Amino acid sequence: MKYFNFFSRQQLLNLTAMRKFETKIGEVVEAPGDEEGFKTLLANENIKYVLFGIPEDIGVKANFGKGGADSAWRPFLTAFLNLQSNDYLEGKEMMLAGYFDFSELKHLIDKNASGFEEKVDAYRHAVHAIDDEVESLSKMIAEAGKIPIAIGGGHNNAYPLIKGSAKGLHKQGKSPIAQINCINLDAHSDFRPAEGRHSGNGFRYAEEDGYLKNYFIIGLQENYIQQNVLLDILNSPFIDCISYEDIFLRKNYSFHNSMVRAYEFTSEGFTGIELDLDVIENTVSSAVSPSGINAAYARQYMHFFGAHPRLAYLHIAEGAAFLEDGQEQPTIGKLIALLVSDFVKAGKPRE
Repeated sequence: MKYFNFFSRQQLLNLTAMRKFETKIGEVVEAPGDEEGFKTLLANENIKYVLFGIPEDIGVKANFGKGGADSAWRPFLTAFLNLQSNDYLEGKEMMLAGYFDFSELKHLIDKNASGFEEKVDAYRHAVHAIDDEVESLSKMIAEAGKIPIAIGGGHNNAYPLIKGSAKGLHKQGKSPIAQINCINLDAHSDFRPAEGRHSGNGFRYAEEDGYLKNYFIIGLQENYIQQNVLLDILNSPFIDCISYEDIFLRKNYSFHNSMVRAYEFTSEGFTGIELDLDVIENTVSSAVSPSGINAAYARQYMHFFGAHPRLAYLHIAEGAAFLEDGQEQPTIGKLIALLVSDFVKAGKPRE
């Protein structure tokens, strides 16, 4: 894994504010140290989740978006490591593996590409390299029987997570073919045409390449869906959605009922859980919106699907601590930490 940096125990402790009479997640979560340590921990039966970061905005820029999706990983990491370890969330069920560093690719593009179109083409070419790396890691994790938790980064990473998890589950013998379902809480479909890899077409590529079986979108905003994509969704028996407007304006569905319908639509086989942070109103992302769901609904979504009996992976994408245009959100790390903790706690058997 050319671009992956493994965490050591000391690196996590350096980010953990330890206090007397308290135990933080950073003190108990497992860290591999290196690739051999990673493989050893993958064989540890006590570990259920493997968490890693994909702090990049190359896919967003390849989709004509605002840079900054690479900035949420570090504040998330600090916030998450400083959550309390207790009976609700102990931390020993997780490995915090490390993070990808694609800054060299981005630097080379920004340095050598001249002109807008040339840069976009270069970014789209670089996304293929990102795909290969993320696919390889997620495949290793899924094949070992663990659940990948990926913190992005752009939503382009949905494609390699779907592909890698599907391949890993198939190789492990849990899935008859290399194909999984996906549920996405998102203001956008990310099902744009496959005209070049970017953050807006990950699910299209996964579907066309045969790795995506059933795909359900919750919270899709009607003002942001292209007519050709809408027709593709309406004409496909393998794709369905409930729009934000149907839930919160027309009230044709409650939020809970929309999750139930998504679960039923993807009931056969393993399912990846996606959350694009631009679905939460006023959350800084490349597509920040003043109108969307609130954080409580996003946490409900994590809680509901964290208990899914056939989880393939979790992916939280598109959040930013700051964007290139100057927008900032100092609380983004804590928000993502809460979402991840809700997801993991939901998967813990209750006595």
